[in-house]
Amino acid sequence: MAGPAGRIDRPGTAEEVWASWPELSRLPVAHPRAWRSVVVVAAHPDDEILGVGGTMALLAAGGARLRLIAVTDGEGSHPAADPAAIGRTRAEESAAALDRLGARNIEVVRLRLPDTGLAAREGELADILREQCGGFEVCLAPWEGDAHADHEAAGRAARRAGQNVLTYPIWMWHWAQPGDQRVPWRRASQVVLPGDVAARKQAAIQAFTSQLTDREGGAGPVITPGVVAHFTRRHEVLLR
Repeated sequence: MAGPAGRIDRPGTAEEVWASWPELSRLPVAHPRAWRSVVVVAAHPDDEILGVGGTMALLAAGGARLRLIAVTDGEGSHPAADPAAIGRTRAEESAAALDRLGARNIEVVRLRLPDTGLAAREGELADILREQCGGFEVCLAPWEGDAHADHEAAGRAARRAGQNVLTYPIWMWHWAQPGDQRVPWRRASQVVLPGDVAARKQAAIQAFTSQLTDREGGAGPVITPGVVAHFTRRHEVLLR
């Protein structure tokens, strides 16, 4: 999970620090209920739930047409395990999470590009997304400044492919600090999540058992409790 300058691997910013930053709650409010068709791009299974799971639940409840582009199967998350088996597990976890969100009717397109190898396939991915996003009103994709190479490549490819692209941060909450100048706060907005939607998102996150529990060989979980805490808020942040 290493990112530029090892930002992901370093000790992260506690959620309490973000919660105490008043500017976060003052971000302009986005209104996804007005969107009638949305493509969500996920570099790995769970990206979409962590970043915009609540937004997806709102869209599904409102009857929006939804398509999920699962770029990789996340087979690289457990280096000591069989990649094919991990990929199947993560795809199953993603399906369970979508069910918990109430997004049962979402169209899922699995590209099966190589986990940790998207930077080398960025042009190809942009061409695919240009086709897959056609006819959709909004595209939600990982933020291209997230400090994870796959997230960044997926975000750049989406920007190249689409007209109305909003990006969602994931690892940014770990390595950044409130007011961090590396984050384009002036282009940020928030999606407010009602209590029942926030609860659905939390249930969906718990579907990713492979990412939340210790791995073989004594390695800890991919997603630690401290990281999960960033996604327990009653809002999600999008960057235009």
